[in-house]
Amino acid sequence: MAARKGASTDSSAQTKPNETTTRPKPKEPPLTDPPIAPPKSGVILKLTLFFSIPYFYLIFYHYKIEHELRKSILINAALSLAGFFITVKMIPVASRYVLRRNLFGYDINKKGTPQGTVKVPESLGIVVGIVFLVLGILFQYFNFTADSNWLVEYNAALASICFMVLLGFVDDVLDVPWRVKLLLPSIAALPLLMAYAGHTTIIIPKPLIPYVGLEVLDLGWMYKLYMGLLAVFCTTSINIHAGLNGLEVGQTVVIASAILIHNIMQIGALSADSEYKMAHAFSLYLVQPLLATSLALFSYNWYPSSAFVGDTYTYFAGMTMAVAGILGHFSETLLIFFVPQVLNFLLSLPQLAGIVPCPRHRLPRFDPGTGLLTGTNDGTLVNFFLRRFGRMTEKSICICLLVFQAIACCFCFVLRFFLAGWYK
Repeated sequence: MAARKGASTDSSAQTKPNETTTRPKPKEPPLTDPPIAPPKSGVILKLTLFFSIPYFYLIFYHYKIEHELRKSILINAALSLAGFFITVKMIPVASRYVLRRNLFGYDINKKGTPQGTVKVPESLGIVVGIVFLVLGILFQYFNFTADSNWLVEYNAALASICFMVLLGFVDDVLDVPWRVKLLLPSIAALPLLMAYAGHTTIIIPKPLIPYVGLEVLDLGWMYKLYMGLLAVFCTTSINIHAGLNGLEVGQTVVIASAILIHNIMQIGALSADSEYKMAHAFSLYLVQPLLATSLALFSYNWYPSSAFVGDTYTYFAGMTMAVAGILGHFSETLLIFFVPQVLNFLLSLPQLAGIVPCPRHRLPRFDPGTGLLTGTNDGTLVNFFLRRFGRMTEKSICICLLVFQAIACCFCFVLRFFLAGWYK
């Protein structure tokens, strides 16, 4: 028997022992218009055209790719495109729920302005991670058979990425300390390391062969240790090279674009080596949906940001690119793509190691009067650029850093071109 609101104590005393009193549930606020700004479609359209034209030129015209392989690539691209639109629609919905659970933050780089008082929903990388995993699972129906040699490693890769999404979201909610954060990628990489059945050898660079006496060196368990360390570095480096609207997602978009072009170039060049060709195709199947879903998130995270990605996204993006590089057998190339992250890590090392005091937020100082950022003495690439090139707006310094990221990726392609045939 339901108790009426505001019932007297006399009437409540007459309630039978076997009956329970219930109170009407408070009505949840209606899901009205999204509390965040609409996506910045113009920026995404320009980025998509800038990348897709050379990418599809390589697929359809420059290289003669097998029909079945090209078909799988295009199916994966179509699923990725669908994932882009789903992510764009889901982010406003998810933002309402995270705001309702008080998962929000204030933009420190806009403190002292009206924008600095706006509650920005946090941890929306969870949307990208979930959509990515659903696309990855659905793609198995179109590409893999039950006896496929790659199916075990593909599912292990998805398990590691899923594990990283979960642990990243836990970090966003519980705000775990740094020493624990370094362990999270190691734990998430375990499914991939245990299922990895590929080679554990490295090719010795030709100039070093006379000194080593070997052309191929089998590292055994040390190779798996290297894989685990690479996963830790990629996830952590994306996480600490942050602090500006659009920087975390922007660097992921640039690196993912470079990985896709590298994979297509290798698939087209390795016409006789089916194993390495499939390894690069495997990497491509993971990175295409990563790029598409990241672009959807970038449309909300670009300056001025109406959605924060959280550690969920940085861990997810870093692990996905690490898995793509490991199983695609181009970890050396991946590290060159990550040159800005390597530099940021080296600059951060004294503070991360405790040699120099490390504040909670190693961000530049914001002047609300001018809207400019000033670099501090904290060891980050953001502050280094501001100290070197002078004060800038948040949007300008982010563009500079993303251009630097693109230059590093282009440098990698130039380096591979000149060292081809001589280095390996």
